[in-house]
Amino acid sequence: MKTPINIDVVNETLKELKLKSVGESTIRQIATLVNTIEKKTGEKFVHMEIGTPGLPAIQCGVDAEIEALKSGVASIYPPIDGIPRLKEETARFVKAFLDIDVDPKNCVPTVGSMQGSYALFVTNFHAQPEKDTVLFIDPGFPIQKSQANVIGMKIETFDIYKYRDNGFREKLESYLEKGNISAMIYSSPNNPSWISFTESELQIIGELSNKHDVLVIEDLAYLCMDSRENKGVPFEAPYQPTVAKYTDNYAIMLSGSKIFSYAGQRIGVIVMSNKLYNRPYKQLEEKYSMAEFGNAFVYMVIYNLSSGVSHSAQHALAAMFAASSDGKLNFVNETSEYAVRAKAVKKIFIKNGFHIVYDKDLDQELGDGFFFTIGYKDMSADDLVGKLIYYGVSAISLTPTGSLQSGLRACVSTIKPEQYEILDNRLSLFNNNY
Repeated sequence: MKTPINIDVVNETLKELKLKSVGESTIRQIATLVNTIEKKTGEKFVHMEIGTPGLPAIQCGVDAEIEALKSGVASIYPPIDGIPRLKEETARFVKAFLDIDVDPKNCVPTVGSMQGSYALFVTNFHAQPEKDTVLFIDPGFPIQKSQANVIGMKIETFDIYKYRDNGFREKLESYLEKGNISAMIYSSPNNPSWISFTESELQIIGELSNKHDVLVIEDLAYLCMDSRENKGVPFEAPYQPTVAKYTDNYAIMLSGSKIFSYAGQRIGVIVMSNKLYNRPYKQLEEKYSMAEFGNAFVYMVIYNLSSGVSHSAQHALAAMFAASSDGKLNFVNETSEYAVRAKAVKKIFIKNGFHIVYDKDLDQELGDGFFFTIGYKDMSADDLVGKLIYYGVSAISLTPTGSLQSGLRACVSTIKPEQYEILDNRLSLFNNNY
């Protein structure tokens, strides 16, 4: 069988890296595999495995960070709870684009959302040790499950795919009514499926979190990137939908990585409700000698993890939030390039016999954006991701994301228009062979 990538080289590299199956490999393992194959063969892959930004970092952030470094912040430890300007601009930003009111005190910078979710898991775990389980509304970001495992928390999970039309409330409550769930987590727009939770779904989540006293961790890494509506005008509807409209038991994760293509500086913010930040827990008082959730989060967990966040990066994020809220920076327009790429790449896959796995938001066609999902006939996810390697196309299986659907996550962030023809040719050959 003719393939664009030498079969023997692929098999040899799999053995070298001790990978039993491509489909069961992590994102980083797949990236290492294809990068090694590229070096050996000189053939470039169409990379769709890692969700790294494919756009330049926002210039006003870069400029603000440079100015901060010139002013001498590199020699000064940053405040652990965040510099005042970043806290104030975060509160203004979430008012501008989510239409929610939060106290600047409750906005805490983290070393990316990765640290944010880990720190929330830890704090909540010690606040409610009798509730030892995190519920993942999947599909989702696999590393967050790994974080829970590292901490020693138990995991429950369900794929929302078949519950969106009917039965979501009943399914969610079947987990929460057990009394062992301390937190639930999801992303919207979703990594990997790119579904966006509806207002009715968020209302259900909020109402049940109130009923069962469960923390909702809302991952908004892809804030306002649903291409079907323009959410880029500050302080004007439509706003990014959020569970914060329906509960006070929330912590929202914002990331500079995707919104502003500022991934290299590892900067994000956790936004907590007033109720959560100030809520006292007897167990936190006994363990940390500070009862309030927010104070334990900042002065025990974040302090022990990193002693705060890069001083200059905080100035950068503050500047980007400020420019967005002032209407000087349209970050939604900046990231709309991903939707353009997704639309074009989807067409190429569909033309060559593939189908979109998560294709709708209830009765609406799914929007275009950073990710989409693909399947091929009745081929399993593990089989498909493994076979595509021989055709110079790399993606990840949906299986580690908690999805029960057979398919792959495809990321369009780094694909350039000049690669469209290459992708088309490779998928055409794949389709002919299978």
